[in-house]
Amino acid sequence: MADSVYKVIELVGTSTESWEKAASFAVERAAQSLRDLRVAEVVQLDMVIEDGKVTTYRAKVKVSFKYESGG
Repeated sequence: MADSVYKVIELVGTSTESWEKAASFAVERAAQSLRDLRVAEVVQLDMVIEDGKVTTYRAKVKVSFKYESGG
């Protein structure tokens, strides 16, 4: 395996159904504009509460992808 460098970004996905769907949405959306995604790590889960009820699940996800220099 050749030496390589990966960039890590942090995203927040949301879903009205579940944390799993929120995390999946974040990764799927990132894959639309980033190439060579490698690892996604869920680092935080939280919920939005309105009038005493959960309305949105949120998943903070760190996603890594292979870094390619622009030169």
